[in-house]
Amino acid sequence: MFNFGSKLKESLTRTRNSVFGQISSLFGASQITDELWDDLEALLIQADVGVETTTTLVERVRDRVRKEGVTQTSQAQVILKEEMKALLNGSTPSAVDQKRILTVILVVGVNGSGKTTTIAKLANYYQKQGKKVVLAAADTFRAAAIDQLKIWGDRAGVQVISHQPNADPGAVVFDAIKSALARKADMVIIDTAGRLHTKFNLMRELEKLKEIARKQVHAAPHETLLVLDATTGQNALAQAKHFKDAVNTTGVVLTKLDGTAKGGMVFAIGKELGVPVRFIGLGEKVEDLMPFDAEAFVNGLFDG
Repeated sequence: MFNFGSKLKESLTRTRNSVFGQISSLFGASQITDELWDDLEALLIQADVGVETTTTLVERVRDRVRKEGVTQTSQAQVILKEEMKALLNGSTPSAVDQKRILTVILVVGVNGSGKTTTIAKLANYYQKQGKKVVLAAADTFRAAAIDQLKIWGDRAGVQVISHQPNADPGAVVFDAIKSALARKADMVIIDTAGRLHTKFNLMRELEKLKEIARKQVHAAPHETLLVLDATTGQNALAQAKHFKDAVNTTGVVLTKLDGTAKGGMVFAIGKELGVPVRFIGLGEKVEDLMPFDAEAFVNGLFDG
């Protein structure tokens, strides 16, 4: 298993210092009281865990404390950590790990979420796993997105298939998959538009891209990853619900986790969406993307 190590702990500093440090202090008391549960609930909501997820989490912890006859707050904190990990561990294995001629990943998300840079980071990550990667610059509605992907593609050392601005995104996807097959690449990662004139147009465009991929490669896209900006907290969760309903997202990449005190939203994604967090972004460099590890994440929230 990938070891997050000091980088993850460093990136969770804001979330840990703002809220989870206070939660640790709560459990530093000697006795378990009703006030403890009220305070825990308030702090979890403050950390952007969300009301629904917080209620579920606190109820599970209280029930276990009662059933297991726990009297020490330190033991109750262990149970809290276990239940947090349980919220995050109900994920399906990534389809990327299956062997096939070509794996296709569609990456979606609103403009400003860090989608294009995340794609380059994904390419860099999978290249280090020994995979040959091709990028498709299918966000043709923003000339800057095409240029940005080319720059990042150069940094990651991967081929970028692009057309002119305002070209048909479907044609880009078609050409990228065709090129990848010809070059015997292992993976195509597709950048997509983050905004069209209406949400309906955006979702219809994404569905069209999925259909084009499906016609060229069996069961493609094999992963549809949604990039969310962690600094937007519960707003990101609302975005995620729209995308999940429209394009059946199979996983989330959470960016800018190092720049927020709202890291608790990871639990809301796990509980309310039922979609696993696949990767987290912890910085600006091309290597600052790490596979999500529930145990390391929860430990990082409490241990400085």
